[in-house]
Amino acid sequence: MNSGFYKDLDTNFKCACDMLEKDFSHAELLAMLKNGNIPQKQLAAMKITDVKEDESDILISNLTGCDGKIREAVALKINQLLQADDRYISVFSKFHLPLAKAAIDINGNICRLAIESAAILKKDSEFAEKYLSKILEYTNEAFQGLDDIDFRDRKYTVNKQLFKLYWCLEGIKLFAADLDSEVLLPILERASEEREYTIREKTAQILLCKNDEKFLPLIKKLKNDENYYVRAVFDSSCNIS
Repeated sequence: MNSGFYKDLDTNFKCACDMLEKDFSHAELLAMLKNGNIPQKQLAAMKITDVKEDESDILISNLTGCDGKIREAVALKINQLLQADDRYISVFSKFHLPLAKAAIDINGNICRLAIESAAILKKDSEFAEKYLSKILEYTNEAFQGLDDIDFRDRKYTVNKQLFKLYWCLEGIKLFAADLDSEVLLPILERASEEREYTIREKTAQILLCKNDEKFLPLIKKLKNDENYYVRAVFDSSCNIS
């Protein structure tokens, strides 16, 4: 499969412009998603308007493990389809694993799009259970990664784990209201200790979803956090993303 660009940037740009102006059949777009190079797959994901259940594997296969331009275009398309019509829930609900992986992508736009899609797909109980299980697994991995870092590790390594943890918490927030307190509380207690304020801020947002006295000490702690943005979460009636 040719998964790269054309031979040079000028050729690539010209061919991409030509493709944008051309109308492709549904079959041609699927073929590009399956066997095209980077700009072809990106354009096919942008142009395709429908995906049937027996075609969904072709689109989803480009959500992870390929160039970021393709991943983002596919994440956007899945999100658009799900936002437009609930019938796509049955089309994409079997893909809990690639959507969970996309939720911790290195590209924040992809993470957000994947989580927004999961927010719709969680109407399918089997998807919700399996997706949440993977997100909790990735959360534990992020905590372990942070615990294993020592003074010799570069800041990039720390930031990578914090980024992963941030989006895991964003994913957990989808399920926080119904998630067993015995499962959620240790996660939030651990996250509330992170020096990075955005992690504590996300923890505070999740706490707004819970109505359980077990969380009151943690709420009190974060209401008095040293960071304004963490404290401000509790000053608003809406859960700020």
